[in-house]
Amino acid sequence: MFVADTESTYIWDYFQPEKFKDVDLIISCGDVKAEYLSFLVTMIKAPLFYIPGNHDDKYLKNPPEGCECIDDRMVVFKGIRILGLGGSQRYNLGHFQYTEKQMKRRVKRLKFKIWLNKGVDIVVAHAPLLGVGDGEDLCHRGFACFNELIKKYKPKYFIHGHQHLSYGYQPERIKKYEGTMVINAYDHYILDYK
Repeated sequence: MFVADTESTYIWDYFQPEKFKDVDLIISCGDVKAEYLSFLVTMIKAPLFYIPGNHDDKYLKNPPEGCECIDDRMVVFKGIRILGLGGSQRYNLGHFQYTEKQMKRRVKRLKFKIWLNKGVDIVVAHAPLLGVGDGEDLCHRGFACFNELIKKYKPKYFIHGHQHLSYGYQPERIKKYEGTMVINAYDHYILDYK
């Protein structure tokens, strides 16, 4: 299960354990409260990986308890290779914001880990790809280096947050790019990984 950008009232306020009994892993694509992530990992009884969003400066002092940060890392879970890249385009002085050049350097530093693991299955990011589900303003613009990453390594999934489905200009949750399924994890999305 993926979560991003808002705390789902369906999950937090009306939690029903039987609806999540088949969830093996939870991944946060950023911009949700640390307390919410700690709640999820406690109630669902599955490991939780997370990356920071552009509004997650509080994680620096109070990270989500019982959860594992995978920002700038590759982890393997039950044979699935997962790469984490948090943050958004730099639009002010927030901590988890990057220029295109800075994000490209972050991606470049992960290439050896991708090579060591013989590829990547899921890329988890906060920001979207450039031109694929992103916005027109600098804050919501995607990263071109993510497009290059997809073209080169062809993961099965690229899953992101940052684009609220309630914004209006972002009505589609699922798109395809270069054979990779691109999914907006806004609120929550349950993926049956195949």
